Amino acid sequence: MSEKRTCLYDRHVAMGAKMVPFGGFEMPIQYTNITDEHQAVRNACGVFDVSHMGEVLVTGKQAEAFVQHIFTNDVAGAPVGKIFYGMMLRPSGGTVDDLLVYKMGDECFFLVINAANIDKDYAWITEQATQFPEVVTENQSDIYGQIAVQGPEAEAVVEEVLGLACKELEFYTFKTIALPEETLIVSRTGYTGEDGFEIYGSHAYICAAWDKLQESGRAKACGLGCRDTLRFEVGLPLYGDELSEEISPIMAGLGMFVKLDKADFIGKEAVAAQKANGVSRKLIGIELEARAIPRHGYEVVDAEGNTIGEVTTGYCSISTGKSVCMALVDAAHAALGTAVGIKIHRKVQPGTVVKKRFYQKHYKK
Repeated sequence: MSEKRTCLYDRHVAMGAKMVPFGGFEMPIQYTNITDEHQAVRNACGVFDVSHMGEVLVTGKQAEAFVQHIFTNDVAGAPVGKIFYGMMLRPSGGTVDDLLVYKMGDECFFLVINAANIDKDYAWITEQATQFPEVVTENQSDIYGQIAVQGPEAEAVVEEVLGLACKELEFYTFKTIALPEETLIVSRTGYTGEDGFEIYGSHAYICAAWDKLQESGRAKACGLGCRDTLRFEVGLPLYGDELSEEISPIMAGLGMFVKLDKADFIGKEAVAAQKANGVSRKLIGIELEARAIPRHGYEVVDAEGNTIGEVTTGYCSISTGKSVCMALVDAAHAALGTAVGIKIHRKVQPGTVVKKRFYQKHYKK
């Protein structure tokens, strides 16, 4: 099956971006180099094409009850304009996907899902919706384009270059902005650890906004390469690495987004048991003594050389210069300060279990 393309594809190619398959799309991994793009977001402003992400609209009298049923976080009674992070789970507790839920209205929710999971997620959502006759679901993934403007200068850039008022937005909130031709969604979440905004609009609007940003020289075009290094440094998960059908949010250390005090939701019994009884595997951070790079899939071993897990994501951190990784390991070896090793090119590199957040977030609170 050929890869799909976002509305910004031609612009990426014209800018000389290195294009790679990702989540079923041809996406830019970098334009200049990952380090420059990473540092632009940490220190100034960068813009990402995230039009590959999926969007599902849930409407109807039972919309809130339905979202509560399929989502681990608690959206009950939330104000319009609030965003929630959480997961959809299998009954076993495995993760169907992690996602954002936007409260658009009392009977309207906007779900933002991962690109690689759009078809799977929508099939799952529609299957569950059969139990809710007054719910309508619509896959709007092909309608929207999306850019993410990220970095300490993002607020000024969105306001001054794009002319979109956003400074009043608090963290994890959004607003709609009515234009003559369409209505935009502008949110303030950020997947980089820096202040950031996401803008959802028609393909035509997103292309025009991208052009304005590039002409301004105030938002560096950034690829998925640095999107990964940025999110990784602040301990944010990537589905397929730190979450999966086999990795529950409890294993991943994301229990704060699983609200066991709300009414029943799919997977609640399984994750409640994991919280109560513990899990066999846990996601941890590891810092190596040497500057070797621990990559996805590398074996993690204990002090005796026994395999205890594997790396999910690893880099020599651009912001800190340290060789660090996240890894899923046997729970018995997950305590902070535990000595472990990682097999890199047939040699075991010694390391220590540390917190998964390797760099301090700088969100606007």
